[in-house]
Amino acid sequence: MTESHSFFERPNINRETIQVGAGIPFAFESITNSELGIGGAYGTWGESYDNIRLRELVSHRRGEFLKDEDVMNLSELGFLSRHHIPDLADSDHLELEVQVGARMLMEAARANGWKPADVDAVLIGNSGPVSGDYVSLICDRAGIRSAALKVSVHKACDGSVGSLNLALNPRLGRRGHMNIAEELIGKKVLIGGIEGLSRFTCHSHDKYALQLFGNAAGIIGVVPGRTFKFLVGKDHEAFDDEGVLAVHMYYPHSRQEEDGSKVEITETDSTHIRVAGLMHEPEHDGPIAMAGPMGMVKLFVRTGVKVVTEVFNEYAELMNKLGTPEKKISVGIVHHANYKINQLKAKQLHSIGIEFPMPWLVSDFGNVSAASNMIVFLRQLSKIKAGDNILFDGFGAGTYYDVLAVTIGT
Repeated sequence: MTESHSFFERPNINRETIQVGAGIPFAFESITNSELGIGGAYGTWGESYDNIRLRELVSHRRGEFLKDEDVMNLSELGFLSRHHIPDLADSDHLELEVQVGARMLMEAARANGWKPADVDAVLIGNSGPVSGDYVSLICDRAGIRSAALKVSVHKACDGSVGSLNLALNPRLGRRGHMNIAEELIGKKVLIGGIEGLSRFTCHSHDKYALQLFGNAAGIIGVVPGRTFKFLVGKDHEAFDDEGVLAVHMYYPHSRQEEDGSKVEITETDSTHIRVAGLMHEPEHDGPIAMAGPMGMVKLFVRTGVKVVTEVFNEYAELMNKLGTPEKKISVGIVHHANYKINQLKAKQLHSIGIEFPMPWLVSDFGNVSAASNMIVFLRQLSKIKAGDNILFDGFGAGTYYDVLAVTIGT
């Protein structure tokens, strides 16, 4: 883990103020690897809070002073700062996140050498959407044409990797619905996560959630079959019956299973799809309830290791069939729920002979849910070479897992 200051203090970022409320600081970084033909943008909005200042904010939002014994050792969990906004009117929350989302789409398109009108599809992971038609709103504001496919993926922290899996893995096609991967081969696609988690958690009294989560967005450009070539992958559901990480569904879901899955697919029309995961919701009306860091570790590590192992074994079998058994996974792009989860996952994988680098790269954001994998990918992008095989590992409340291996570059 590398020490990091506030994102706003990094070199080469673009910093602005969004004119909503009293003015909201916003900053982003665009990254392009011209050798690979891949780029994207990531950033955040709101005031930066280090681990010391955060206590005051959490106490304010809880309405009572955060006790010493309830203060988490966040640096040990891999987080040094995160970004929060003040309380706003609902209309201001909507305008703020539409401005952020539209700008991130435009900058990600530009980083790939595309104009917004060139984009054929947008897939966005979002845990608690500020509006049911959020992806459509930001696409319209960004200048993406109305005929482009728009997919909202609500699988909590797994939303962006779930989006990538849908865009690349034709095996995920479900009877009676569009096979998104088959539809997008060779097309220009923007994929990522946009998480206004300060808004989402601001009315929570959960002492853990208020310390862990913050705002961020990360969007990458993908041309399926060209810059990202699918190798192997799967999605997996293991419903959180105990509510270890209970999350309110601020999106439509019938609360029924569809074809044996708790993920419900709704096609409003030929250009709008919602992929929504059933959540164990909090007993109270709050947005989120967490059993604590150790509960998170138990929830995600055991099943996460199982799913990664299954995909890794499929990968090894494919490499043998291709006559390249020596071809290794160059790097794992793993969701940054917290550093201890990733450490323990790496340790357990190592014990069964599975090893690949899993760099920790998001200390200056906190847990940013579906945005984290895409931020990690972009921060790793300069080190990736054409032909490298990369593993994406996403997991989130529900619980949902998406793991896939891809070959990168044209």
